[in-house]
Amino acid sequence: MRTLTVLALMAIAGAAGAAEKCELVKKGYGPEGKAAVKLETVVAGLEVPWGIGFLPGGNALVTERPGRLRLVPALTRRKAGDATKLPLVATIAVDSDEEGGLLGIAVHPRFEQNRFFYLYMTVREGGRKSNRVERWRLAEDLGSARFDKRIVEGIPSAAYHDGGRIRFGPDGMLYVGTGDGREPDRSQDPRSLGGKVLRLTPDGEVPGDNPNQGNPLYVLGVRNTQGFDWSGGRFYVTDHGPSGELMRRGHDEVNLASPGANLGWPAVYACETRAGMVTPSLTWESAVPPGGAAFYTGTAIPEWRGSLLIGTLRSKHLHRVKFSAAEPGAVELHEVYFQDQAGRLREVVMGPDGAVYLTTSNCDGRGDCPEGRDQILRLLPSR
Repeated sequence: MRTLTVLALMAIAGAAGAAEKCELVKKGYGPEGKAAVKLETVVAGLEVPWGIGFLPGGNALVTERPGRLRLVPALTRRKAGDATKLPLVATIAVDSDEEGGLLGIAVHPRFEQNRFFYLYMTVREGGRKSNRVERWRLAEDLGSARFDKRIVEGIPSAAYHDGGRIRFGPDGMLYVGTGDGREPDRSQDPRSLGGKVLRLTPDGEVPGDNPNQGNPLYVLGVRNTQGFDWSGGRFYVTDHGPSGELMRRGHDEVNLASPGANLGWPAVYACETRAGMVTPSLTWESAVPPGGAAFYTGTAIPEWRGSLLIGTLRSKHLHRVKFSAAEPGAVELHEVYFQDQAGRLREVVMGPDGAVYLTTSNCDGRGDCPEGRDQILRLLPSR
């Protein structure tokens, strides 16, 4: 059942689609975090695990970019497991060159009734490469899954900037983060699915209360988002900054975005302002760039409650952002954890046990692939 409509979200967000203040980090990534926390390995031996979808009861599905979908039994989370011993639920034909492949996963809010889950993937058909979201149904015994239907297809794809994060929002709608497919102008084109956050019903229809009637567009002006989440009815989106386009580099972003917001790519970047476009809450001169993102809703680390946790890839750390209660788009503090301790961090998600789970992407061709290959990690208090 839907708990919030777009109109309700607009009322909450109001005119705060842009940050009241933009914090620019000119050197490094931020101060070292002070909370006593640790990482422990849940599963090792994976190959670029991109997304985790928790099922009722604590089991989880994890995607590996080459096209494998594995089941992580709830019992496995109690001790380190070997990925080669995890059940292989499905092998999916994907185009996994560079940044494409089997990427995000989202579990239907009524999974217990319909057993549906959703996958974002890069495919090649008729010699043409594209991204799409498919709906699948998991077998009762958890041992297999079958394709159900295509939810949205024809999302632009390229070697880089494929987006890939999908999540169900508090309103029961499916949100899909896409990249510009290396053509920046797509991000400003409302007719293109590239460079957007899309909002769809669980059946793939355009909700009647979307910002633009008949259009799945929810946020535009995106370069390549891989992380977004909600807190207090407000929608926060991370985005990758430029890596040479228009003679610009760095300046990855954390944004507060209201329905229909324009994050500004490629017209503005860093802390630049322009009428009708969102100025980031936080940006860094040095490339981060952000992977997954999730608000901390657990209780084990009380000082983190309500903070946005962001995995980072090139800068190889977990970033915590606390927003101001008085000015939701303004950053009250931000800090760095686990710098260079686990390598490239991709997925960040809250588990049903109240712990934070992360995946590494050290074997994606850009990191140093260790003997134990990529991992699923759990973050816990160390005190």
